[in-house]
Parts: sequence; structure tokens; C-alpha cells
Amino acid sequence: MLYIILLLLSFTLTYIIKNYYIKNAILEEVNERSSHTVPTPHGGGIAIVITWFVGIGYLYFNNQIESDLFFALVMGIIISVVSYFDDIYDLSPKVRLLAQGVVAFGGLYFIGGFDSLNLFVFNIDNQIITNVFAFLLIVWFINLYNFLDGINGYAGSEAVFLSIAGLLIFGGAHFGVLAVAVLGFLYWNWNKAKIFMGDVGSTLLGYNVAIFTLYYANQEPLNLWIWITLFGLFWFDATLTLLRRKLNGEKLSQAHKKHGYQRLNQSGWSHYKVTNYSIVVNVCIFILLYIGIQLDLIFVSFVMVLTSLYGIMKFIDKKKAFK
Repeated sequence: MLYIILLLLSFTLTYIIKNYYIKNAILEEVNERSSHTVPTPHGGGIAIVITWFVGIGYLYFNNQIESDLFFALVMGIIISVVSYFDDIYDLSPKVRLLAQGVVAFGGLYFIGGFDSLNLFVFNIDNQIITNVFAFLLIVWFINLYNFLDGINGYAGSEAVFLSIAGLLIFGGAHFGVLAVAVLGFLYWNWNKAKIFMGDVGSTLLGYNVAIFTLYYANQEPLNLWIWITLFGLFWFDATLTLLRRKLNGEKLSQAHKKHGYQRLNQSGWSHYKVTNYSIVVNVCIFILLYIGIQLDLIFVSFVMVLTSLYGIMKFIDKKKAFK
């Protein structure tokens, strides 16, 4: 029943926000980085944020979520609020980075820091190294999720996939809450989107993924690679694109449309086609990973997924060259 109520809440809030933004002409204009062609409301992430925090609040007061995980996730309110104002007023990069640093520090504090960095052949247990790594991972996940929220349904479907995968592998009602919070919004964002998520939603989702990654890695160090593998489609595209732009001597803060999913769209693939193929890729990632977990061969699964993602990127390069 909880999931149905939250799904309806997210669905209804997105509808209300969409109409409010249209009525008040609060629209995302078309620019050089846009993949859309008409001005569109961009506050749909507000519905995700409200539904998510109502849901995990209910879980907390009914003892259905661990308190350390709950308070770490609640830190996401800060990044959501700052990102809401960024959507409207276009805040400076320094302000955004400061907010990301605050939530990264707070999230790490509530989960008790990051205990051990598993590198398959050995572990790093030095707390300075592990926590610097964790801090940077949180900041990077927040930003890369925002970078990859660029076409209809793409960021939302990734969140639903990660939520379902987390539920199947680790259990936990919080994954179900996140899935329905995004699904209610996704109805309005699918295919010919009537509203976009905006930074208010994408940054929160990136933060949540980072906290899940570190929290479950604290329970079992190899869980780090389960989450890294599950999130592979996003971080591989974002990280490889960043490195290639750096090697090209480009200004990294400058807006661009060079991510793999964007170049597929430029090559003639519709938003709908790109998003649907990403879902197929994610299902394949999950199958490979699940087999690896069952056979205690997570490293093999990770390498297979990484190799596959590299092959996909080479395919995209042939469709639309990276220039």
C-alpha cells in the first residue's frame, strides 16, 4: 500500500508542478547543450524529492530503515534545495561545489566513514585514503548523474533500474520507495517529455547512488564493485567523456554535447530509442553481475561489463565521431 500511495503522490505532484511551471512560464530554454527543441518545464525532480523524503521518513518512524543510512540520505535535502535554486537562478560553480562538499562530508559522517577500499587483489584500510576516495566518489556521482540527465526518460529509467537491482540484491524497502518516487515522475518524462527532472532531481539521485555504494561497501567491501558495475552505464560514459575532453585540451566547465547518449541522439536515434537501448544494456549488466555474484566471480563480471561498455562506446564513435 505504501508504494501505491507514494507512486500516486509522485505522479500527482509532477502533474501539478508541470502545470504551475507552464502557467508561470518557468521553462528550460533551448541552448547549445540541449537535446530538446522546445522550451519545457524542468522542476519535475521536486516531485521525486518530496516523495522520496516522505517515503524514507515513513520507513524511519516505522523502523524499516537503519538510522545511519536514513540520516545519511536525509543529507540529500541540502543538495536538493541548492539545486532547486540553481535551476532557477543558475548559481555559480563554487556555490554548487560547496554544497556538494557539505553533503559529501555529512553523508560520510552518518555512515561512519568509509572503512576499506577493496581493489580485488588487496585492500586499502588507511582511513585518510579511503575517506578521501569516498568523498570524491560522492561529489563525482552527484555531478555525473546531472551530466547524463539530458534526454527524455534516461536519468529516470537509470534510477528505477538501480532501485530494482538494489532491492533484488540487497533488499530494503528504501529501494522500493526510490523506484516509485521516480516512476511517478517518469510517466510525464517518458518519450515526448512534458517536464524535465532538473538539477533538483538528478543531483539527489546521484547522491543516493553514492551513499548506497559506500553504505553497502562498509558491510562487505566487495559490494563496492557490485554498485560500480550496476552504475557502469552512467559513470563509464561520463568519466570517459571527461578524460577525452581533457586530452583534447577543452575547457571542462564549458557546456558540450559529447556524452555517448548525446552523440547517439545526434546520429539520428530518438530519445525513445536511446533510452530503450539503455534499459536493455542495464538488464544485460544485471544478468552478468548476478551470475558473478552467484559464482563468487564479481571481478570477472566487472571486467566483462567494462569491456562491453567500451565496445558500446566504440559503436557510438562510429555512429557519431567524438570531436
